[in-house]
Amino acid sequence: MIAKTIPENREVDFLSKKGNRDHRQKLALTLSIFTNLAFLIYFKYSNFLIDNVDAVFHLLGSDGLFFTFKKVILPLGISFYTFQSMSYTIDVYFGKVKATRKFLDFLCYVTLFPQLVAGPIVRYRDIYEQIKYPTVTMELVEAGIGRFILGLAKKVIIANTISIAADGVFDQIPSGELCFLSAWVGVIAYTLQIYFDFSGYSDMAIGIGMMFGFRFLENFNYPYISKSIQEFWRRWHISLSTWFRDYLYIPLGGNRRGKLIRYRNLWVVFLLCGLWHGAEWTFIAWGVYHGSFLILEQIKWFKKLLKGLPEALQHCYLLMVASIGWAIFRSENMAQVFAFLKAMSGLQGLQNTSYPYQEFLGMDVLLAGLLGIIFSIPIFPSLKQHVESLEMSSGKIILDLFQYLNLVALFILCIILLSSGVHNPFLYFRF
Repeated sequence: MIAKTIPENREVDFLSKKGNRDHRQKLALTLSIFTNLAFLIYFKYSNFLIDNVDAVFHLLGSDGLFFTFKKVILPLGISFYTFQSMSYTIDVYFGKVKATRKFLDFLCYVTLFPQLVAGPIVRYRDIYEQIKYPTVTMELVEAGIGRFILGLAKKVIIANTISIAADGVFDQIPSGELCFLSAWVGVIAYTLQIYFDFSGYSDMAIGIGMMFGFRFLENFNYPYISKSIQEFWRRWHISLSTWFRDYLYIPLGGNRRGKLIRYRNLWVVFLLCGLWHGAEWTFIAWGVYHGSFLILEQIKWFKKLLKGLPEALQHCYLLMVASIGWAIFRSENMAQVFAFLKAMSGLQGLQNTSYPYQEFLGMDVLLAGLLGIIFSIPIFPSLKQHVESLEMSSGKIILDLFQYLNLVALFILCIILLSSGVHNPFLYFRF
């Protein structure tokens, strides 16, 4: 993801202005970063740290901590607006953007409601002109409504429906009773669920932003068509991966200081990327897991081996690695992680009739899974591009009419499902 997508001159440019700042500015930057991280650590990681310290005391034979600690409630979306605040300060310090003199503009940027609670992470330098001079047009509103409905459909029709299988396997089947088929059903379902849940929210945020005159950058670009983990992270949660690239990987030295430093940087970045997702050992393991594969793909013999495979096998490699990663990500604890990995490898048998996975695979779930697979591939954008390239006004009219009717039908179906279903929040609300 990172090492091969950053031009060397960009790294130099990012760091070249360090020496042009006085001590007061450096102190202000340090204070800003420290304050942001202090709030994030307190609200997001204090429970995790205290629980683990307490566990260590118990292992050493003590009665635990000598004080009680009240559980901290996690504020909604704190990871996202904390990173936005930090990016603003860092960009101003390095001269990437001018500081705003209007505190209201800064507040508008940090609390921009369409993407406030689950991204994409927006940088001030990308939208400051839009905050200063908002422009709302009918074309933009129309495009925003369409984008919002598509995101809503991703969430309600596909993600919510296929979550029945994912939640059924992960939450209802005991770890010791998992089998090969049930484990893979749960993992495949979650692989589709998390993509359509999160990309659906991003689409809705981008769509609402359009309606108010804001153009947010894309956050997903069909990640499951990737042929490597490196490519996957160029397509998945783009705003987060580029944030870590620009504000952590490059300042650590990027790929400019030799292979070992590059490997260390990749590992550190993804360790922290995992921790960013939550204060759990499973998230840390997930980050280390992805970082390890990114390092592996930098090693010459493995890179040559991977590129020598047919494209279909490269896709299979990516899907296998990503799916195992999602098993780690979705598990509640490390014991469940090991149980899933054991079951997915076939060591717990092919089937378990005591806990049949088939009860989670109704016709609605199977249909949602099929739609998920289809829409994970850029079939319709390619078809649309092909039709628009034809010099036929009638073809464009037919395409536009089809799009309008499709959006109306999707919106009506979403309203029906929402009115008859249960509360199913976005997965990334917890981060």
